[in-house]
Amino acid sequence: MELIYSAQKTDFDPQKRYRNPEHFERPEAGVTSVLVVGEWPNVVDAYENVGVEVAVKDVARVLVVGAGGNKAELEDLIGKLRIESDTVRAVIDGLDAGEIEKPEAGELAVRLYDALEHIRVKVDELATSRDALATDNEKLRIELDALNAGDGQEVDAIKVKLDAAGVSYRANASKESLEKLVADLPKA
Repeated sequence: MELIYSAQKTDFDPQKRYRNPEHFERPEAGVTSVLVVGEWPNVVDAYENVGVEVAVKDVARVLVVGAGGNKAELEDLIGKLRIESDTVRAVIDGLDAGEIEKPEAGELAVRLYDALEHIRVKVDELATSRDALATDNEKLRIELDALNAGDGQEVDAIKVKLDAAGVSYRANASKESLEKLVADLPKA
């Protein structure tokens, strides 16, 4: 049986068996090979001492820049990151609730708020433009209806003339074709 010792929290292969090296006490029985991800010398030494083949895979180390390795500085940096995270979450929660307030702290939160505010302003401008276009469209529709109604009255008058002259025409004939028929009537 092959075991993988890794402190990972996600991306497990369901076909493999994993163990967390933080909880290692002693080698397991029946293990034929071990892959150790990261630096866990106690796991490597214990399995090598019982004759099990061990492979080690290095993991990338994360270097915290600006803290200098000083514990107080690291704790201060972590505190600042937590505040930043909390303010970003407050902006997101406000957005979910439909009303956000500009945060007083947190560079990323303020930038996020500013970007969202810019988007809100642009959406308001688009809505105003849309409403103006809808108003213009309605005015044009009313004008077109009035023109069509006027044309309808003219068409009816032309049809009366053609009926009086005994000229047949299509019921859905255009105004232009009806006018041509009237023009072709003998002058009396």
